[in-house]
Amino acid sequence: MSKHRAGYISIIGKPNVGKSTLLNAMMGHKMAITTPKAQTTRHRIFGIINGDDYQMVLSDTPGIIDPAYKLQESMMHYVDESIVDGDVVLLILEVGQRELGEEVEKRLKRIKQPLILILNKIDQLEQAAVQSLIDHWKEKNITDTIIPVSALNKFNTTELKNMLVSMLPESPPYFDKDQYTDKSDRFLSSEIIREKIFQRYKKEIPYSCQVVVNSFKEGDKLIKIQADIMVERDSQKGIVIGNKGVALKNTGSAARQDLENLFKKQVYLELFVKVKENWRNDDKLLKEFGYEE
Repeated sequence: MSKHRAGYISIIGKPNVGKSTLLNAMMGHKMAITTPKAQTTRHRIFGIINGDDYQMVLSDTPGIIDPAYKLQESMMHYVDESIVDGDVVLLILEVGQRELGEEVEKRLKRIKQPLILILNKIDQLEQAAVQSLIDHWKEKNITDTIIPVSALNKFNTTELKNMLVSMLPESPPYFDKDQYTDKSDRFLSSEIIREKIFQRYKKEIPYSCQVVVNSFKEGDKLIKIQADIMVERDSQKGIVIGNKGVALKNTGSAARQDLENLFKKQVYLELFVKVKENWRNDDKLLKEFGYEE
């Protein structure tokens, strides 16, 4: 009888390289929110894949940046924490990326585990260009293992998943075998609402918003959710609400549809917008909102 294997796979990279899309592709369903905007991911999120004789914990992280305020410092802490915990580290690059950048290079020096370089979005290139890109990164001598994928089109993601399963150490499972994430339903709800904000608002608004779920009441057929959208200024509050409340209503409607798809129940969603000045640099508020110091 084969022994059980379990381990953590850390997914790191710059913003907008498709880390969360890759996580969702390997999970087989949408779990982490994704938008075209940079820095959509703010927390470290586990996606748990269970097999008969293995458990693979995919650790999605925020995009690696040079932090400009305390929220971003917390986000980079999640990246560093994931690197320490990982049994294998996946460094995700997109096809247009030819250099790692200082912040990524700084973290690569700390990696002692097996490192796999993932070249994402190869559907944007011809085959010859893909090979040229692989050769380019081979010359950098970062790792011997370079895998081209298209996370969006799920190209090579099953092969990558099978490779990672084979690299897991022998271990009992870390989580219950029917568990697919470490996050609560409240957290997943707040992320879906925040995703709609990122999709529907421009400029600084998405980055100035934090979603707090105050109430999550689940019945047999209906889930009632009440959440606050926190912004930093009164002017932002007006933009999020919109003329006669239309913008906020549309955001809530889009979020409700995704919540119903996730929970397979009818959802009643109530949203309010509140001002918390400078919350991105406020230690007390960041802790209250669930960010680590």
